Amino acid sequence: MRKLLVLNGPNLNLLGHREPDLYGYITLNELEDTLLEEAEKVETDLECKQSNSEGQLVDWIQQADEEGINYVIINPGAYTHTSIALRDAFLATEMPFIEVHATNIFAREKFRHKSYLSDIADATITGMGIAGYMFALQYAVASLDAIDDPDNLTDMFENE
Repeated sequence: MRKLLVLNGPNLNLLGHREPDLYGYITLNELEDTLLEEAEKVETDLECKQSNSEGQLVDWIQQADEEGINYVIINPGAYTHTSIALRDAFLATEMPFIEVHATNIFAREKFRHKSYLSDIADATITGMGIAGYMFALQYAVASLDAIDDPDNLTDMFENE
């Protein structure tokens, strides 16, 4: 069975309360419940974790392979723009991942335009709100299926 890990970085525990005009009213728990339901539909084991600590996120990335995780979806929050440690963890483990941001980081303050992860991510989804997580889940599942059958990736879009 496919195993995916969703990691959320600093302040994402405040979803639904923090700047709802920017991030919306869906809480992190509601987001995770929705992702877990979707993962179950596509027969995928999904685990969701959140930490405000950079070191904890690095530890989880490093442990992912040992735990049989096939793919990571990460919203690194503010660590997007500062964390060489997260970058190095992904490079060291060679864990495939998708970077997700609810807001369009390129339409925000200039310091948010730089990501230390985007150039090594399989994909980056930005500015699509909470739906970005769902798209990331769909893509990760299709990508893993495409390893066994390359037509699965294109079939995902043709059968919609």
